Parts: sequence; structure tokens; C-alpha cells
Amino acid sequence: MSTIKNYLSLIRFSHTIFAMPFALIGFFLGARPLIADGADGRVMTGRDIILRMVLVIGCMIFARSAAMAFNRWLDVRFDALNPRTAIREIPAGIISKSNALRFVLFSCAAFILCTWFINPLCFGLSFVALAVVLGYSYTKRFTPLCHLILGLGLSLAPIGAYLAVTGHFAVLPILFSLTVVFWVSGFDIIYALQDEDFDRSQSLYSMPAWLGKARALRVSETLHVLSTVCVIAAGVYGGFGWWYWAGVLVFGGMLIYQHLIVQPHDLSRVNLAFMTANGIASVVFAAFVIADIFLK
Repeated sequence: MSTIKNYLSLIRFSHTIFAMPFALIGFFLGARPLIADGADGRVMTGRDIILRMVLVIGCMIFARSAAMAFNRWLDVRFDALNPRTAIREIPAGIISKSNALRFVLFSCAAFILCTWFINPLCFGLSFVALAVVLGYSYTKRFTPLCHLILGLGLSLAPIGAYLAVTGHFAVLPILFSLTVVFWVSGFDIIYALQDEDFDRSQSLYSMPAWLGKARALRVSETLHVLSTVCVIAAGVYGGFGWWYWAGVLVFGGMLIYQHLIVQPHDLSRVNLAFMTANGIASVVFAAFVIADIFLK
């Protein structure tokens, strides 16, 4: 049991709360027309929906597990030097590097297998998705735009879940994916404020190390404004009702809140902004959107 707990800690399983709700939005956007009266001659039964949802959730868990474990495996040298991260499982000797890499390979294989059972398009794109989520770990070595690559990786959730149901692209899930890109990039910059000095000392790239705390926060604010624009555009384009717009108010409110409690001279509430505010933003927004999908 302790081994399972160690691996869940390695991949920060609780952080699944960020992208999973958006994956469910994409899933139900695609599934709702098929549940109601069929689309393109297809109707999804309750059994079909449950099976497909299990596979989508499996994809989310395995892809994210692979990405997080790979990041920890690749960055072990830096994590060991950084007082904030030295207690992580690999530098602390709780999980060996070789076992962490085996876990990465297992998670990648499980993710690909789940996509194979979904449809040929998702299977083909699974290798692209892995390239993005694994490739992110290298980006801090050469560009301060690494935060956007992280956002891109998590943004695959809503469009990927939509593709899992429908097998084709559409504008609305792409708008939600853009929402995630800017949202995640913005709050990752806030989180990176803690390592500004360390990143500079190790010649690592991040917005805070490149621009300093104050200007990095301005970039984060801009990204969150863009995220809000995208979520509003999705609401208008999708013709959503008041449930959706109530969710937008909560989502936008949580973005404003985290910028009010984190200041360049006071990082004491970074974790509150990172985990609590963004967790609420994601879960509550998704609940309102899904309610609107089924009630309108």
C-alpha cells in the first residue's frame, strides 16, 4: 500500500483535478447528441457511454502519469539541488530512477493501448500526444515558453475526449482546449515564481527567471485574460445557457482571486492559488458546463 502511495505522490495524482474536468466537458459535448437521438446514424447506449468514458479516463490517467514520472526522472539532478524539491521521491531515494523509468514505459504503453480500443484516429494521435507531454520536460532547458508547452499538453484533454466519442474535430472543443492552454500556462508561471533564483543559478528557463517576478506575473495575467476570452467565445459559439455562464463567473473569479493573493513580494499563498483556486475553477466550471449540456 505504501508503494502505491509513493507512486501516486510521484505523479502528484491530485493534480489530475486540473485537466480531467475539461476532458469530461469534451466527452459529453461529443456524447450528448448520440445519447439523445443519434447523430450520423449512431446512438450510444448506456453501456457504450460507460465503456468509452472508462477508456477516456484511463487515457487521462496514464498519459499524465507518464508525463509526470518522466519529468521527475529527467529532472532528478535539479530536484536534488533545489531545497524545495529535494524531498521528492526520486532524489530522496524512495523510488529509484530505474523503477521510475519502468513506470513511465508502463504508463505510455497503457495509454496507447487505451487509445487502440477507442478508435483509429485516437490511436494514431496517441504518439503525437505522448511527444508533447513527454517533450515538455526538456523545454525548461532552452526556452521560457516552457509554460505554454505544459499548457498545450493539458489542453489535449477536451479535444482528445471529444475525438474519442465522435472521431472528428470540431470548433467548440478546440475553443475549450485553447482555454486550457492559456489557463494552465498562466498558473504554471505563478507556481514557477518559487524557483526564480534557483532556475537562474542552474541556467534553467522560466518566465520568472527570464523577466523577474513582477513582469512574469503580468504575463500570467495576460494569459488568464486570453483564457477568459476563449471561454466566453466558447459560450457564445456553443449557444450555452445560464448554467454555463454561471460557471464562467466562477472560473473567472478564481483567476482573479489567485492574482489578488500572489504578489511579487509575497509568495506565501502560491500553493493556495495553484491548487485550491485552480481546482475549484476547473471542477465547478465543468460541473456547470455539463449541467448546461444536458439541461438545455
